[in-house]
Amino acid sequence: MNGFPQNDDWLAALARCRDAGDPCALVTLVTCEGSTPRAGGTKMLVHETGQTGSIGGGHLELKAVETARKMLAAREALPRLERFALGPSLGQCCGGAVTLLVEPFLAEPWHVWIFGAGHVGKALVHHLAGLPARVTLVDPRADALPAVLPANTRALHEPHVADAAVDVPPGAMALVMTHSHDLDFALVERLLRRGDLAYVGLIGSHSKRARFEARLVARQVDPRALVCPIGDKSLNSKHPHAIAVSVVVQLMSLKSMREAVEV
Repeated sequence: MNGFPQNDDWLAALARCRDAGDPCALVTLVTCEGSTPRAGGTKMLVHETGQTGSIGGGHLELKAVETARKMLAAREALPRLERFALGPSLGQCCGGAVTLLVEPFLAEPWHVWIFGAGHVGKALVHHLAGLPARVTLVDPRADALPAVLPANTRALHEPHVADAAVDVPPGAMALVMTHSHDLDFALVERLLRRGDLAYVGLIGSHSKRARFEARLVARQVDPRALVCPIGDKSLNSKHPHAIAVSVVVQLMSLKSMREAVEV
């Protein structure tokens, strides 16, 4: 199973792809001349796990899928019109002709990396479970990582946890909350040095931030991009789930602002 039932319609599949940040392309039969397998306006969605809907099958559909996948692989953002005669060259005998509109949707995945599988880290995983985020939970302690995780979350056991900072995708949001202040600092330093992340957050108080700032400046790292404390500053609760909820709201707000700027 690819997660898209055979009787599912293209609109629902498109909504799921957009919510999950998965690239996809919508193929529409724009014009039909003569005898064609489907009527004008028929749509099919091509996504990473297959396709939803059909524009009539046969070699025409195969060519449409190939075109859509090539456009997605090349990250083409503009729609494309393609005309096909349904004759011997396509192995079809309808005798008509069709024009296809291929519209790519290149939604970027929302990557959230959580360094530290403590109480707050696990609470964050819980509250991100129903959102269109791709979550990575990293910890050097194998026994700290949950055996069961939501579908949008993967566990990464990294004994040298600071080394995993290089694996965070550009534009991702990273949260540092390990069991060790030294590990926290090593991670924060490496993440900030990259300069290509949307968010670098550190769990802790204002005094912890001040200590980290002094050490970062001494190492010639600009600390201004560091978010610490994280979440809603007015929240007067230390409950892991309360902190996690406020952090998720902060991440979603920043994500919405970035998307508004990019439109």
